[in-house]
Amino acid sequence: MPDYREKLWPTPWIYIACLLLVPASILVLAPVSLPAGIVTGVILYLAVVGSLTMTAPVIEVADGVLRAGRAEIPLAQTGEAVAADAVAARLERGTGLDARAFLVIRGWIAPVVRVPITDPGDPAPYWLLSSRRPEELAAAINRSRRPERTEDGL
Repeated sequence: MPDYREKLWPTPWIYIACLLLVPASILVLAPVSLPAGIVTGVILYLAVVGSLTMTAPVIEVADGVLRAGRAEIPLAQTGEAVAADAVAARLERGTGLDARAFLVIRGWIAPVVRVPITDPGDPAPYWLLSSRRPEELAAAINRSRRPERTEDGL
């Protein structure tokens, strides 16, 4: 069972905004065929909504590994994860962003978690991950990074 799991679903307003494809298709195809415009609009809407839903990345902390989308890294190769909300998150995604960073961010999710990479062979200095629960994600990463203690305290 994972220590943390979150799927970065689009927010409802994204689905509502995509509904504008229907009247746009009707407007373009109405001179040719009104039913064709309606059908095309509905098909376009379903295709966009389906692709947004099916491509939503999963962020997971389990078995000593951090997975973000299709990428994964052992937690032993990460540093202390830090959650960022509001102004700090905007800075992380904007002027404070390193071009070499690995990103799994979504515009509709404001908070982010910064996970430093300690592996000297990794070209990315850190991972920047969107999360609706950044404190929980950072805590799960930091908790899972700690080595397990044995009964004699070693």
